[in-house]
Amino acid sequence: MRVLLVEDTMDLADGIIAGFTRSGIVCDLAPTLEAARDSRAVQGYDAVVLDINLPDGSGLRLLREMRGAGDRTPVLMLTALVSVDDRVVALDQGADDYLGKPFDQRELEARLRALVRREAEQKGDTVALGPLRFSPAGMTATLGDDRLDLTGREAALLGLLLRHQGNYLSKTRLYDSLYGFGDADVGVNAIEIYIGRLRKKLAGSGVEIITQRGVGYRIDFEAGAAT
Repeated sequence: MRVLLVEDTMDLADGIIAGFTRSGIVCDLAPTLEAARDSRAVQGYDAVVLDINLPDGSGLRLLREMRGAGDRTPVLMLTALVSVDDRVVALDQGADDYLGKPFDQRELEARLRALVRREAEQKGDTVALGPLRFSPAGMTATLGDDRLDLTGREAALLGLLLRHQGNYLSKTRLYDSLYGFGDADVGVNAIEIYIGRLRKKLAGSGVEIITQRGVGYRIDFEAGAAT
């Protein structure tokens, strides 16, 4: 999952990003509306965490711009304004959720997972494919009775493929979900390395990652292939 955090309080933003990193969530930070617009102009996001009070205006302005342009990216408003009227205004203007400050990092991440899950075919807290089970909350996976030994990025890649199972995802799409702007020194071909590692760990299970040259990768299960 790649998230845009629009927040100008740097100590709060640093704490949120640190928590996201531990949970395998890639996060780009925009401290102003203008920075948020610039980030969105060059990058798509699975969700936006949007403060209301920003140095160059209200986050609601960006929300209205997104919805007016037909952008349905999930938006979670994160703000110290906690009155019912404030929540109603944000939700009526197109926000998907609302979390007041102060908040618990675990709740923020759980709400983001719930927003992203609404777009997925499987709505539960565990994504399944054949003998494979993946927990987005724990970033863990089991294959039958055995837990898979996954690095953070392997888990993030597996989760993304499973969330879009049946569909091909381009190498660029996968890269954008695993790496932020601060990882510019990592090339897109790193995805091939992680795909190769996942294939080895899934070997013999019937779960396979299929490559369509020039298109991308998708994950699938062939029951007859399991050993």
